[in-house]
Amino acid sequence: MWPYIWSAWTIAFAVAEGIALANKKDDDTLSETTRRLFRTRTSKAGRAVFAAGWIGFSGWFLIHILTETM
Repeated sequence: MWPYIWSAWTIAFAVAEGIALANKKDDDTLSETTRRLFRTRTSKAGRAVFAAGWIGFSGWFLIHILTETM
């Protein structure tokens, strides 16, 4: 069941992002929304929080996938 749920989520994301890219409006893609959420254009703290979170998640996910640990 879970592979179908993850596949549906991935397809829904791809469709939403595709529509956002095609319509060329501001603040509707995942990247633009993330920048706005963390205020990366105006806040050094927001940039630092995003960077720390991204690096932490990426590092954890890399180890998680390669070593098959939680």
